[in-house]
Amino acid sequence: MVNEKFKKLGTNRSAIRELFEYGKKLKEQIGEENVFDFSIGNPNVPAPTSVRESIYKNLNDNTVHAYTSAQGDVKVREKIASYDSAKFNLNLSADDIYLTSGAASALTIVFNAIYTKNAEYIVIRPYFPEYKLFIEASGGKCVEVDSDENFSLDVDKISAAITEKTRAIIINSPNNPTGTVYSKEQIFALCKMLSDKEKEFGGKIYLVSDEPYREITYGKEVVNPMCFYNDVITCYSFSKSLSLPGERIGYIAVSPKAEEKNDLYAAICGAGRALGYVCAPSLFQRVVADNYGKTSDISVYEKNRDLLYDSLTSYGYECVYPDGAFYLFVKSPGSGNSFFEECKKRAVLVAPSDDFGVKGYVRISYCVRTETIINALPIFEQIIKLFK
Repeated sequence: MVNEKFKKLGTNRSAIRELFEYGKKLKEQIGEENVFDFSIGNPNVPAPTSVRESIYKNLNDNTVHAYTSAQGDVKVREKIASYDSAKFNLNLSADDIYLTSGAASALTIVFNAIYTKNAEYIVIRPYFPEYKLFIEASGGKCVEVDSDENFSLDVDKISAAITEKTRAIIINSPNNPTGTVYSKEQIFALCKMLSDKEKEFGGKIYLVSDEPYREITYGKEVVNPMCFYNDVITCYSFSKSLSLPGERIGYIAVSPKAEEKNDLYAAICGAGRALGYVCAPSLFQRVVADNYGKTSDISVYEKNRDLLYDSLTSYGYECVYPDGAFYLFVKSPGSGNSFFEECKKRAVLVAPSDDFGVKGYVRISYCVRTETIINALPIFEQIIKLFK
């Protein structure tokens, strides 16, 4: 006998992963040049050359593959704490940082660390589908709240959804799947409301800020909520900023102003231990420390965004203008999943929005070669004519 819940999860991957795997098989059948895969956020821009140099340098150290401390090497954590403190005007220390195998393990650790009986976690639709999976695996309940008409924060709706069972609000800016960047005014309003709610209910409501796209913006400022609210936990990944998705490296940062901070950090360490998320990959701990603050060439994504957005809107598509990340959220011109299916027939792989908690849209991941977009544009133009 096996655990039926996990058997089901293992048998049925997320829609995005299924599409990604379908795309790999399709490329083998009809040729990679004939498949236009916009399914997954897999950065195509190479990592900075300094990443390769750091790998080679650290491989010459015979200790590079040894265990670090469970929460990560202290020098690496000091580097992260020092950089973030200077950038966001905070007072982080190494003992506020827990290194993880990417943002997924960071979120899983956090949801388990703050769980209490009947805990509820609020997510903002549309949202990264695995949030719900991670929340429910921790024992919590996922409470979905709609964004506003511009796919940004609706603080009044979030406020109305908060109860005495609410343990956390999860935000993601820049957002996956819409590319929306929450403004300073919106973050401040959210933090002010949460401060009032903590007083009203007499308990902790954590603001979990999932920030894997923090550096990928096109002129918009990404605000750190730790500047406005005490009970903040940041989950970060280097997968997107340094183009290292397969290396699985990220971190958790606990606000130095969080009440009962030491207990919170201890719970994070304990959850990491219980879940087996200790000692993140030691080589890449060093690599990200050597390269912290650097990014891949973000201008490529901006070029792709402009090309895709301008072209699709000129054809008649309705798109959310993305100020960050590398996704275009497009309103389906047909009913149901008809647009998605028409794209799939033509080997144009886009992710339907159902898994993101809303219907009637698709997500196009434009972290691909610009040539891929150019070659797919005539197909997008042909498809929309079917719905006019």
